[in-house]
Amino acid sequence: MRPLTATIDTAALAHNLRVVRAHAAGARVLAVVKANAYGHGLERAARALAEADGLGLIEIDAAVRLREGGYGKRIVLLEGLFDATELEMAARCDLSLVIHGEAQLRMLDEAPLAARFDVLLKINTGMNRLGFPLPQVTAVLARLQQHRAVRAVTLMTHFAAADDARGVDWQFASFSTLAASRQLPGTLANSAAVLRYPQTHVDWVRPGIMLYGCSPFAETSAATLGLKPVMTLASRVLAVQEIAAGDSVGYGSAFVADTPMRIGVVACGYADGYPRHAPTGTPLLVAGRRTRTLGRIAMDLLCCDLTAMPGHGVGTPVVLWGEGLSADEVAAAAGTVSYELLCALAPRVPVIER
Repeated sequence: MRPLTATIDTAALAHNLRVVRAHAAGARVLAVVKANAYGHGLERAARALAEADGLGLIEIDAAVRLREGGYGKRIVLLEGLFDATELEMAARCDLSLVIHGEAQLRMLDEAPLAARFDVLLKINTGMNRLGFPLPQVTAVLARLQQHRAVRAVTLMTHFAAADDARGVDWQFASFSTLAASRQLPGTLANSAAVLRYPQTHVDWVRPGIMLYGCSPFAETSAATLGLKPVMTLASRVLAVQEIAAGDSVGYGSAFVADTPMRIGVVACGYADGYPRHAPTGTPLLVAGRRTRTLGRIAMDLLCCDLTAMPGHGVGTPVVLWGEGLSADEVAAAAGTVSYELLCALAPRVPVIER
């Protein structure tokens, strides 16, 4: 069997939820498990996050699986319904619906007569993706509060820059002004806001990436934040090549040695979810020691520098990211974010839970 595996540490997932609780004491936690729990496995993550107050995701079929599997707490469809034909299923499974546009408001008119939904009214405070513009919110809220299919309303917005220098004040001020007189629950804080902006925690927080052991901040490591990596992608060295100065490695001869080198060939490639665009120098661990990738990432293989590791060769364990090497660092070297690495884990990679 090919030696590449992804190990999911469910104890680390539960630990990271406790970190959320420590930062957002008093707020309820809607743990974000969209995209198959960021590649970690939906049902597995739901079990590990049992102490959360609810789960948020995008896919209604995944929400139904959770309900039919016995999950009894709040489940929020973070983009709401995509078609009125989903109303009956959403009502049967008691799913909470984000309402972010006029089309979704009209869908509610087609709800079964007995259906009652908790809805989250999404307000566009500057992200300019989903949500009603501020001038429309009063009228939309009145429609929702009078609607036969609406049981309760929560106010919701999403921060565009909680992870960088611009921060949240420019959006939080607008939201606070609008919400001040309405005495409705609210949800604003993503992972970055959970960690950095306690004034935004209000009633519900919505952590995502921090639950999976990665940092939302480019300048602050996950370890510094007290987070533990949940996914470790690991493999082994399949072959070793001894090359001379002037020899090249891999497709396109993208790396050329300037001295004699030992090259390790590792069972992992872009068909497994490793980023194809990762350049020479992207870090990885060989037997716990840091080294670098060399040349282009191929579909099934990548190459690494073993020149300073004469005792290591075929069969030596390799960590691509996870325990000992944050996915954040690998992602930064590849010009992307850890979200993409985790979500891109390919179905062909065996997953081990511990």
